[in-house]
Amino acid sequence: MNQSPRVRFAPSPTGALHIGGARTALYNWLYARGTGGTLVLRVEDTDRERSTPENVAQILDALRWLELDWDEGPLSQAERGERHRARIAELVDAGHAYPDPATAADVRAFKDAHGGTGYRGEPASGPGAAIRLRVPDEGETVVDDLIRGPVRFENRLTDDFVIARGDGTPLYNFAVAVDDAEMAISDVIRGDDHLSNTPKQLLVLEALGVEPPRYAHLPLLHGPDGKKLSKRHGAASVQELRAGGYLPAAVRNYLALLGWGTEDDTTILSTPELVERFAIERVGRASAIFDERKLRWLNGRFMRELALDDYVEAAAAELEREGHADAVADPGRLRAACAIAQEKAQTLTELWPLVRFLFEAPVDDERAWAKVMDAGAARRLEAAAGVLRASEPFDTGTLEAALGELVERLDAKPRDVYQPLRVAITGTTVSPGIFESLAALGRERALERVDAALARLGAAS
Repeated sequence: MNQSPRVRFAPSPTGALHIGGARTALYNWLYARGTGGTLVLRVEDTDRERSTPENVAQILDALRWLELDWDEGPLSQAERGERHRARIAELVDAGHAYPDPATAADVRAFKDAHGGTGYRGEPASGPGAAIRLRVPDEGETVVDDLIRGPVRFENRLTDDFVIARGDGTPLYNFAVAVDDAEMAISDVIRGDDHLSNTPKQLLVLEALGVEPPRYAHLPLLHGPDGKKLSKRHGAASVQELRAGGYLPAAVRNYLALLGWGTEDDTTILSTPELVERFAIERVGRASAIFDERKLRWLNGRFMRELALDDYVEAAAAELEREGHADAVADPGRLRAACAIAQEKAQTLTELWPLVRFLFEAPVDDERAWAKVMDAGAARRLEAAAGVLRASEPFDTGTLEAALGELVERLDAKPRDVYQPLRVAITGTTVSPGIFESLAALGRERALERVDAALARLGAAS
């Protein structure tokens, strides 16, 4: 076994990289980076109908967005077909494998006649004969799992399993074992849905005379309802997380904690801290719960802790993606918008609804208007407009003090003054802080909007 680990992440590109696959990729990456090892990216694309170039591109796109780099690859399993066929021939020549034309019905009949033990065939050439690996009748094949401990499989219950179809095409478990052997893979971290494949791969490696890698099988992720994670639980893929406005660093932090944790239960971890502290042996055996509400909370923490320059850069990319190029074209106003929204937005997609009023006319939210603009709203708005005209300088601190005095002078509740102002300048009852919003909008535009609201109230009365 190499002293420097060679770790492989081997997704099957039959669709987008789902959340569980992203966690598996992250754990492989953390393990490789934390041990000074090599991360090998191998695309298990032998299913040529489903493993399309578009699906491969989605996998690579997801890994790059997560900022999970690799040292070798991406290597195509399908392109290694000649090597797989050569190793099959070696095993047949050595007597470890044999051609067998048995049908599924023949296999069932054998098992019925032998009390359910594994199928054992005899070498026989014939049209469409598959190649089977010889499995010992005695003993066990033991998976020494780094998470679960030893998992034992009785050899007598295992069929002589097919490693190549009648047309010579190698099957998955054989191809994986050969690739792991020839790429000198020392560590395999994957979902526990692969656990049943591992004894077959171990038997292939034994027949090849190769020392097996270390294995760690991760429990699958569940949703908050305890059922296997699926689209009904929210975002199902990495691309959906990106579209939801999450930060890669926050996603890495959250996914890392789905089944693993530090000794002191630290929740907020930078990526360097994750690399330093991650240990595969500390991954639990129980299924972890993916809860997008918790990810949203954690993402909000990460967004609030970003340096403003970094926040503006992330916001600009998101706004460009959403089609708000005009906002990005005004860097001064965009920076002001980010500064006042940073404490409130939990995802990047929440930013535009909060700051749209700085770039466009107020939205027309009839429910917000009806809720806030009551019989006394005009009088309070008139008084607030006077404060806005007189405030000098027109900044957050001055506005907060002056409008606070107005609330006391009117003997009103703060919301009775601030909410009509908020609806007047934004059109909605949800915005960044009212003083920050007014200062960012500026005196002239704020007064224009307050006057427009007063005119609407006057017309209505």
